[in-house]
Amino acid sequence: MQTDAPTLDPQRRQAAAYARAEHWRRTRRITAILLALWLVTGAGTVFFARDLARLSLFGWPLSFYMAAQGASLVYLAIIGGYAWYMRRLDREFARQAGDAT
Repeated sequence: MQTDAPTLDPQRRQAAAYARAEHWRRTRRITAILLALWLVTGAGTVFFARDLARLSLFGWPLSFYMAAQGASLVYLAIIGGYAWYMRRLDREFARQAGDAT
């Protein structure tokens, strides 16, 4: 069976494998950080609701605001940050892969 893909020498193959492993490591790291932020936002609002109720934002208790609006805005920021970071990371590794071939 014949393939059209160029064959890489062992050194380039090893560099490509290292780049894939590094990309995956950084992807897991940002995912873990953002999941922790999501957990803190969701559970922290409930856990500290009484303490947050003493503070007010736009005339509403902060605990109510975080449950009604703030958590949704944090989740949206998490999604936006993840998309931005992954786009940047993918471009960086695609550029490296282009240099390696």
